[in-house]
Amino acid sequence: MPGRAREDRIDAAVLAATRQVLNDNGYAKLSIGEVATRSGIHRPAIYRRWPSKRHLVVAVVAELLGVRPTPDTGDLRADLTAALRDLVAALCDTSLDRVLPALVADLANDPELRAHFLATVFEPRRETTATALRAAMTRGEADPGIDLDFVLDTVAAPIYFRALFGHLPLDDALVESSVDAVMRLVRPLSG
Repeated sequence: MPGRAREDRIDAAVLAATRQVLNDNGYAKLSIGEVATRSGIHRPAIYRRWPSKRHLVVAVVAELLGVRPTPDTGDLRADLTAALRDLVAALCDTSLDRVLPALVADLANDPELRAHFLATVFEPRRETTATALRAAMTRGEADPGIDLDFVLDTVAAPIYFRALFGHLPLDDALVESSVDAVMRLVRPLSG
């Protein structure tokens, strides 16, 4: 497409500026005006892509968390450990630890934004883990009778809980404990 490179450049500039504003000022003080100033992109162009600053933040959260698939190397424990380490790194090495709690609060009061967040951030990451779990079931490494939705909730719940409340560290010990709990949950019944 002839205009796609320009569109990509605009998107990249706006997302980079949004990350800078979030890092410098936090979620509450984020404004489209400040993003426009820092990116050099006019407000109407930003609003054509993102209908609100909250939608723009969802785009940044999606970018920072990424949707790198949960690996499927044939070793479920190693795959889940790698995926959760990636998640912890994203939460610790970016402004997400400050942004996520405020964004979650906004999701509670805005059903459209919540649906957008689930479709953009939550479901793609969840589906990559579901794929890895299904493969583990096929290999006999996980019980095919597990409640897949419950296991998917369990995989990252402790990490998100600590990210939201900040009461204990997000560290490798948490990753290991989370993976241990999931592995006990999915272990095939011995015959």
